[in-house]
Amino acid sequence: MASLLDPTHRGRVILVGAGPGDPGLLTVRAVEALGAADVVVHDGLIDPRVLDLAPAAAQRISVAKKRDRHTLPQEAINALIVAHVKTGSVVVRLKGGDPFIFGRGGEEVEAVRAAGLAVEVIPGVSAALGCAAEAMLPLTHRDHSSAVSFVAGQCKGLSEQDWSGLAGQGRTLVIYMGVATATAIADKLIADGVAPDMPVAVLERGTLEGHRAIKTLLADLGAMVERERVESPAIIVVGEVVELSNAEDKLARWARIAEHAA
Repeated sequence: MASLLDPTHRGRVILVGAGPGDPGLLTVRAVEALGAADVVVHDGLIDPRVLDLAPAAAQRISVAKKRDRHTLPQEAINALIVAHVKTGSVVVRLKGGDPFIFGRGGEEVEAVRAAGLAVEVIPGVSAALGCAAEAMLPLTHRDHSSAVSFVAGQCKGLSEQDWSGLAGQGRTLVIYMGVATATAIADKLIADGVAPDMPVAVLERGTLEGHRAIKTLLADLGAMVERERVESPAIIVVGEVVELSNAEDKLARWARIAEHAA
């Protein structure tokens, strides 16, 4: 079967993972897809330098999402993509990270297929991988973690979700979209049996200008996020592997300040 990047194959969708932010982390295939685009339907946090890889004549459409405020609901985004493909356009749906990791890529593939149209997916470096690498934080390690799980911290019914067994000794938990619910996340994990002194890191604006990697203990997670005025995009990593990273220890810093004040 010919690749959808074949210039003779018109009227198709290419879902492209743009990675965690730094344009240097795009795959070669992603750059090729952008160069073939007639229309780029993109997320809000895409670096302008990535958008510049599309032809100057390509139409660029932002479908930026923010907490509780979307420019378009997902159903409308699906319809927008399908409508442009039906005109014969090559539509690149450009997503931060990887399309299939909390990117709603599966829903968009379903919609395109239901319309009887061609679709291809080009993976990207997910935020968990890019941010962790930048912070020298190994998500798995033979001595500390033999399993890693990804969860969304902003889903409806957070308190009712079963995260038991996802965090603790020998395991790493990566939480996307968890800044706004950091306190509830810490309370939930502690209630599910995770030790309050489990190391936790917050990786803010990973691979982007102004990035930060900070760490504390689970019981202090919500307080640290508030003290340090952490803002999205950021991911939270819970597990012993956090101690191997170069994240700045914010709890130790405040302990030193308190000691000197006394």
